[in-house]
Amino acid sequence: MERLQISDAATMVLSLQDEISRSRESRYDHRLHGVLLVAQGNNCYQVASWLGEHPTTVERWVRRFEARGFSGLEEGERPGRPRRLDEAAWQQIEQDLRLEPRQLGHPQNLWDGKLLAHHLQHKYGVELGVRQCQRLFRAMGFRRRKPRPVIAHADPEAQRAFKKTHGPGRRSGGGPVEHR
Repeated sequence: MERLQISDAATMVLSLQDEISRSRESRYDHRLHGVLLVAQGNNCYQVASWLGEHPTTVERWVRRFEARGFSGLEEGERPGRPRRLDEAAWQQIEQDLRLEPRQLGHPQNLWDGKLLAHHLQHKYGVELGVRQCQRLFRAMGFRRRKPRPVIAHADPEAQRAFKKTHGPGRRSGGGPVEHR
């Protein structure tokens, strides 16, 4: 039988591992295959190498399967880190974000991650990073508004003066066209 090859195998391995980790069902199936391979007589080091896992992870799967059966391979709860903001503070921040920052004494007129981090630090004593504040906007249902440049609201004369090309006989990027 001819040996099959996957083109760009290194990238495909990463993509396949990504796909396996994407859903609860595929992670369960992945653990199930690992335990099956151990049950067929392979050691945890071999199985871990084949599945792209650490041997300790495969050992943990086998121990959980031995202790609890198939339910031991199911996805457990991952509560994550507790929120730094309680429900009352969360609702108050949501109300704050519905106001313009200047109404709360800030010099800007639009909210961004940096300003929200500053606001949370001073008003609530909670220190969050800029990226986490950007996630907070999304979690509260706000979307990013990009400030428009002043030129978009300028009068037509100012816009014509700003353009690089002024009309026939002129080229952008240079001075007057020289005719010979």
